Amino acid sequence: MTAVSNSYPTEALRAADAAHHIHPFSDTKSLNEEGSRIITRADGVWLTDSDGNRILDGMAGLWCVQVGHGRQAIADAVHAQMSELSYYNTFFKTTHPPAVALAERLAKLAPPHLNRVFFCSSGSEANDTVFRMVRHYWDQMGKPDKKVIISRWNGYHGSTLAGTSLGGMKAMHTQGDLPVPGVHHINQPYWFGEGYEMSPEEFGVMAARDLERAIDEIGEDKVAAFIAEPIQGAGGVIIPPETYWPEVKRILDERDILFVADEVICGFGRLGEWFGSQYYGLEPDLMAIAKGLTSGYLPMGGVLVSDKVSVGLIDKGGDFNHGYTYSGHPACAAAALANLDIIENEHLVERVKNDIGPYLQERWIGLGDHPLVGQARMKGLMGALEIVPDKKNPHKPFKDVGVPGLLCRDVSFEHGMVMRAVRDSMIISPPLVLSHEEADHLVATARKTLDDTHQILKRNGFLD
Repeated sequence: MTAVSNSYPTEALRAADAAHHIHPFSDTKSLNEEGSRIITRADGVWLTDSDGNRILDGMAGLWCVQVGHGRQAIADAVHAQMSELSYYNTFFKTTHPPAVALAERLAKLAPPHLNRVFFCSSGSEANDTVFRMVRHYWDQMGKPDKKVIISRWNGYHGSTLAGTSLGGMKAMHTQGDLPVPGVHHINQPYWFGEGYEMSPEEFGVMAARDLERAIDEIGEDKVAAFIAEPIQGAGGVIIPPETYWPEVKRILDERDILFVADEVICGFGRLGEWFGSQYYGLEPDLMAIAKGLTSGYLPMGGVLVSDKVSVGLIDKGGDFNHGYTYSGHPACAAAALANLDIIENEHLVERVKNDIGPYLQERWIGLGDHPLVGQARMKGLMGALEIVPDKKNPHKPFKDVGVPGLLCRDVSFEHGMVMRAVRDSMIISPPLVLSHEEADHLVATARKTLDDTHQILKRNGFLD
C-alpha cells in the first residue's frame, strides 16, 4: 500500500478520527459530534474530499503550499534521498550533503548579511530557537541582563512554550500560565480595528512608537530583541500602515537591540519578494523560516542568522546547547531544495509581484463594495475581508464577535473553497501558482459566500 486514502467510507473514517485523534486548535468534543472533513487528494490549488467534492485551497494548506499540491519533482527528490540516506542527525560533529546544500542555498537567497542557518522542523521550533539564541547571544557578548523580548499583541509565533509566550494571542496565554517571564507585549498596527479614529499614517507612527515607549520603560540595557511578523498572518492579515516599518526601523537603528523577523508565513514569495523583510526594507538580525521552505511537503523550519549574531554564537566559541533530533533532516532538506528549484525555475516570486498578485488584489479589493464588508485588503497573496454588521459604521463589531466569521467560513466550505476566519475577518493565502481563471473563481466564490452569509445573518438578527 503506497498511501492511506479513503479506503473506508467517510463515516467510518470520521468515527475512527473521533475515537483516536486530538486535533490542534479545536474543540475536539464538538468536532467529534459534527465530524471531521476528510481530505484525500490534492493537485495544484485544488483539494478533493472523501466524498469526491473539489475544494479550492484558498489557504495554501496552512499558509505553506507555495508551489501547489501534487508536485512529482518534490516526491521524486524525497524518494531518491530516502533511498540513499533516509536519516542521520547533525549532532556529534556530523553533517550530510542535503543539509549542507540547503544551508548554502538559503544563504544565497537571503539578504547578504544572513549567511548561516540553524535547522529545525517547524515555525514553532524556529521561534523557540530564537528565544534561546537571543539570550545566549547577549550572554556571550557580556550583557547577561539583556533578556526581555518585546513582541506584539495578536502576533503569532507558534504554539510551543516559548512560541506561545512570544506571541500575543491572549486565548493561548490562558492555557498553561503563559507567557513565561521576560516577554513584553506592545500594541499591534491594526488600523481598521484599533486606530481608525486617526489617519493610517498617523496611527502607523503611533503604533511604532509604542515600541520606543516600551524600551524606555523597561530600559535598553534589559531589552534583548523585538520580534514581529512583517504582516501578521494568523492575527488576521494585519497589514501595517506604510509609516509603521520605517519608524520601527529608525527606533531599532538607534538602539542596541536585536530585530527578529518572523518570516514563517511571509517568506518564500508570499509578498512578491523572497522574504517579507525585503518587501519592507528591513534588516533582521535573525529570521525564523518554515512553511514555504518545503511548501509543506515535509516538516522543516530554521533560523537564518546574521553575521552580527554569528559573532556571539560562533566566533566566541563554546557550545550552543540546543537542537532537535530532526535538525537538518536529509529527506526534508531534499524536499526544500526541490521546492526552491520550482519557485526559482517558474519565477513564482516575480509572478506574485508582477502578475497574479496584482491581478487577484484588484479583484479582491473589489469585494469591498459588498454590504457585509467593512474593508478589503491584500498584499502579495495575503488578503482579508472585514465583515461588519453596519457598513455605514464599519468599525463597529458584531455583538457576538467571531460567530459571523465562523458562519462565513462554513458557508465558504459549502461552496467549495477554503477561507479562514479570524474573529470576523475572512482571510486567504492561496498557492503562488494560482491561475487567473482560478483567481476569478476564488473571487466569485467569495462573493457568493458573502451573499449567502449576509442573508443568514440578516435572517438571524445579526445585522443592524
